[in-house]
Amino acid sequence: MERKRILLCLAHMSGNEMKYIKEAFDANWVVPLGPNVNAFEEELKRFVISSAPSYREDVYAKENYPARINAHEHNPDNLWPNSLSGLEGKQVVALCSGTAAVHLSLVALGVKAGDEVICQSFTFCASSHPVTYQGAIPVFVDSEEDTWNMDPDLLEEAIKDRVEKTGKKPKAIIVVYLYGMPAKIKDIMRVAEKYDIPLIEDAAEGLGSRYDGQVVGTFGKYGVMSFNGNKMITTSGGGALICPNQESKNRVMFFATQAREAFPYYQHEEIGYNYRLSNICAGIGRGQLTVLDEHIAHHRHIAKLYAEGFKDLEGITFHGNPDEHCDSNFWLNTITLTPDLKVTGQSEAYHEAVKAAVGGAAGVVHSTGKVHTDCEPNANVEAMRIVLDKANVESRPLWKPMHKQPIYKDCPAYTNGVSEKLFETGLCLPSGPLVTDEDIAYIIDTIKRAIL
Repeated sequence: MERKRILLCLAHMSGNEMKYIKEAFDANWVVPLGPNVNAFEEELKRFVISSAPSYREDVYAKENYPARINAHEHNPDNLWPNSLSGLEGKQVVALCSGTAAVHLSLVALGVKAGDEVICQSFTFCASSHPVTYQGAIPVFVDSEEDTWNMDPDLLEEAIKDRVEKTGKKPKAIIVVYLYGMPAKIKDIMRVAEKYDIPLIEDAAEGLGSRYDGQVVGTFGKYGVMSFNGNKMITTSGGGALICPNQESKNRVMFFATQAREAFPYYQHEEIGYNYRLSNICAGIGRGQLTVLDEHIAHHRHIAKLYAEGFKDLEGITFHGNPDEHCDSNFWLNTITLTPDLKVTGQSEAYHEAVKAAVGGAAGVVHSTGKVHTDCEPNANVEAMRIVLDKANVESRPLWKPMHKQPIYKDCPAYTNGVSEKLFETGLCLPSGPLVTDEDIAYIIDTIKRAIL
């Protein structure tokens, strides 16, 4: 019998979603506003300002999973009732995507054409593309080796150099929590505060990750969440922006709903966007929130299995929490392969140009006919991806650094070689809530057998 396809990461339905979807249809709230949207925002707020859950001491053990997260129809207040002091003023706006959330954070901060915005280079393009929507210029900063996220020292070097070269400070800083791993956020905050530059946290991959017990996305001025179909929870497509207060939330809502002025007809004095989340999608999100803690616990559990499986395997390193401050959700579990590791089929890697979608391309690619680019994963990494694919296991290279993307070739970049090295040697492994212990054992065994 052919083995099932083990997918990289796919959100899992809780069973509660249909209740809220039905309510929306019954009330004819099939629009980008409504009761589900309002409730989803309030429930998200309760989560993002929550203190660390009681099972934190041993999140890897299945017997310590939350036995049940009370569904909203029973008692919504039982979902994360304890908040961290000082975060109660935070507000959340539900939007159609995480990319929209990044964009609106820039709009809210007044980023204009010609401004510079410092971006983490090692990330997905949704962190930097919205900068260009505003006509602004991304300035890329490389990563440090511990968390794989923005290097605080390099960040300060970049700020000093931009001021010297342009005579003005960058308008904002966008840090990313790559694959769910918390950045050295307090060091980054110190730099941002020293130069009085607002910080945007792209926590699209980090829902449920914490730094010193605090939910990521709540340290800076704005925090970005994503509910795409491959994230910790999903609304099918959607996102949210964590705002510092009610005033900023109202301003973001204004831009997210086409920037309509208060008249009995449509009056527009600023450019707005159609970025609000639909009431149907918000209903899905409300159901998903009832299993968020369970999803986080499962991702951490399989991270423990990967770490154990690779700990004595020469040539392969699992990327775990680097210190006691970081508490990753392990949205995607990742490994790196040493360049000298030999893998089955390595000599045949990159012999044929890609013609169809690979991994998360959603079935759409622009075929170039080319086999190589000037920065690509090592042949042993590509060979391992192919081995896993033939074994019905989806894997994927790490994000290609933005400063190595052709579209950004003329943008300023402050690099140290870390992200390029990681891209050349790294691989993402299946990590979703439907991945079983048996699947992990099969994946680890497949990787071991592929090593020559």
